[in-house]
Amino acid sequence: MKPIILAAFMAMLVTACGGTGNKPAEQSAHETTPLHPRFDGDSAFALIVEQCDMGARVPGTVAHERCVKWLMTTLSPLADTVIEQQAPVTTFDGVHLTAHNVIAVFNPAATSRLLLLAHYDCRPRADADPDTSRHREPVMGANDAASGTAILVQLARTMSSQRPDRGIDLLFVDVEDWGNSGATDAEDTWALGTRYWATHPHVPGYKPAYAILLDMVGARGATFMREQYSEIYSSGIVDHVWRIASNERATCFINRIGGGVTDDHVPLLEAGITAIDIIDQRPGSEHGFFPEWHTTGDTPDVIDPTVLEQVGNTLLAVIYSR
Repeated sequence: MKPIILAAFMAMLVTACGGTGNKPAEQSAHETTPLHPRFDGDSAFALIVEQCDMGARVPGTVAHERCVKWLMTTLSPLADTVIEQQAPVTTFDGVHLTAHNVIAVFNPAATSRLLLLAHYDCRPRADADPDTSRHREPVMGANDAASGTAILVQLARTMSSQRPDRGIDLLFVDVEDWGNSGATDAEDTWALGTRYWATHPHVPGYKPAYAILLDMVGARGATFMREQYSEIYSSGIVDHVWRIASNERATCFINRIGGGVTDDHVPLLEAGITAIDIIDQRPGSEHGFFPEWHTTGDTPDVIDPTVLEQVGNTLLAVIYSR
């Protein structure tokens, strides 16, 4: 899903109020976790299974088409507006595809907006699988795609029944994971759907207060460190979210700087949007991610609903903060 070019993990620990950069406006208004609805990790896990039952959601396949329809059908009764954005993209290996980005809008009249995003597509080749004979098989993507998608859908369910005061936009992006992991200078081969959206937002001139990306947010043993690009460009938001995670006793959030990952938040940063990445990083592993990353083993049995719950409750506290 990402080029394997993680920056060296830094041993430096940061304090609970560490980092630099401006703090978000709401941070000064509250330092404790607000009252908010609770996140149901088991329901989110069921959404992961539902996606995997479609098959590997590789762009251009029947399973992918089913997932787009599922997102539209599931989100339409929940959000105020649901938009399907189609975009022509060409992958690094010359495949012409139509990317389908799906945007669910809550409280469209609100001027202050928060953008939450995740990719839903699966990698077409399991090129990190220990069995080299399986490298041409697609990745099921239970963690690397379905977990972030499931959390966003579960958040939509909650916001439908208990409306937040602020504007919330959920962006489900496509063709994230078709990048060239074999090249050292291939950052622009990843996140093709997001790259299109960043220059063609669903609302002209759209700019949220900030954006939070979810990627690989459900595997057992997950560790969410302060991703390096997020830390450099949006450290005030990292401070805010990691402080809320601590208040929520979300122990998967580790207050330590991790590597820099080429992910969907990078095109947002390039477009001038303040953005951070909540992503599972595993220092010491061969590629820096969870063991089943880009393998045929990325199936629902790698998922821990308590991890989903920690991420979901952290985001609900962010959404319903005053």
